[in-house]
Amino acid sequence: MNPNIPRRGFLKSTAVAGAGTAIARYGRLASVLGAGVAPQIATAAATKPAVLGGTPAHQGGFPAWPVYDEREESALREVLRSGNWFRGSGQKVAQFEEAYAKLIGAKHCIATANGTSALHASLSGLEVGPGDEVVIAPYTFIATLNVVLLNYALPIFADTDPESFEVDGRKIGAAITERTAAIIPVHLGGNPADLDTILEVAGRRKIPVIEDACQAWMAEWRGRKVGSLGKTGCFSFQASKNLNAGEGGAVLTNDDELAEKIYAFHNNNRARRVTGYNFSYRGTRGANLRLTEWQGAMLLAQLTRLEPQSRTREQNAQYLTAQLRQIPGILPAKMYPGCTRNAYHLYMFRFKAAEFGGGMSRANFLKALSAEGVPCSPGYTPLNKEAFVKAAVASKAYQRIYPAKLLADWEARNRCPANDKLCDEAVWFTQPMLLGTRKDMDDIVTAVRKISAHASQLTSA
Repeated sequence: MNPNIPRRGFLKSTAVAGAGTAIARYGRLASVLGAGVAPQIATAAATKPAVLGGTPAHQGGFPAWPVYDEREESALREVLRSGNWFRGSGQKVAQFEEAYAKLIGAKHCIATANGTSALHASLSGLEVGPGDEVVIAPYTFIATLNVVLLNYALPIFADTDPESFEVDGRKIGAAITERTAAIIPVHLGGNPADLDTILEVAGRRKIPVIEDACQAWMAEWRGRKVGSLGKTGCFSFQASKNLNAGEGGAVLTNDDELAEKIYAFHNNNRARRVTGYNFSYRGTRGANLRLTEWQGAMLLAQLTRLEPQSRTREQNAQYLTAQLRQIPGILPAKMYPGCTRNAYHLYMFRFKAAEFGGGMSRANFLKALSAEGVPCSPGYTPLNKEAFVKAAVASKAYQRIYPAKLLADWEARNRCPANDKLCDEAVWFTQPMLLGTRKDMDDIVTAVRKISAHASQLTSA
């Protein structure tokens, strides 16, 4: 028993159904975590959950997002007064591209309208199109899939490794056929996918890898920034992202020729050095996917905070993991041995109902956690099972492009049982929460422990 809790008070406050289990569990936890545990964490088992009428563990909210000050205001005024508001008339986008390429460790950066545009431009620069297959993850934001469909390629899903929340690199090989034109691993939540395995499989089969690093600024694999290891790396700067311009994206590559193709594609087939009213073009097709000078200026200002914010998220996430992993039924996402830095756009863990006292459902767990003042999410649903993707594969266009048997077998080929299970267990915290104080992190842990200790009472709360 924790010496900070008087025995009589502890027993009195936990004299409810399942009290004996709670006492034993939290006595063991206190001995594991040691004397440095914050007092409110140590007494969590003795406190009534908020959903049952108790006081919420966390009050006052978490840090607001976005973060800005006079740096952003000055940058926007400068663009406003210059009259150069679009790419080509000013220098802010070009300055950001140079700074971001240097930061990530790539030769080229092409700024785009958003992360979806970056993925779309990468596929188009690699000339992926009708008749091709692209291997993707089933546990990701819909944009990773949409860009494949926009190019009329056939999406093929490789199952997830539930322990990491990332695509299982060991299962990508089985998804590859003679039609495979690209592999798009996602560094979901800022946690790098297993790049050693993925790049080895791709290299052996001579298939380009497009790193979807839209949630992984500053994340590293064996000391190198993710987004610099594949044929291209794609980033997002949408409003929720750790590097934020409201909207925006970027493609990183070390391939000189590919960089020119991607630049032309995102600029309506106009090459990098064509300016003014010189209507000459290159490439086979294109779109307007350009970033504006406003966003370039915002990103330059936001870059000044990226490293210190990243350190804060890392430190808070590591603290959370050290404590949450001691609670039976709470399994923080693992990192692969090659991961030398996690960007923590999301803090992800699995909720194992069978191991959580009382067998409460994830829905009740999320409800109880929210009542404690801790915002949380159940995360993604299985992307491979969405009705719209099945409709796309069955559409007239796909029927014209792909053999009937290939389409008939598509659903069976794309079953992802491990991902289905993950989608029933996942819990997320978003990145602004990780910019909070140590007390904020203690409050999160306190909330989870309160719920665990009273789980048997919360099965139908």
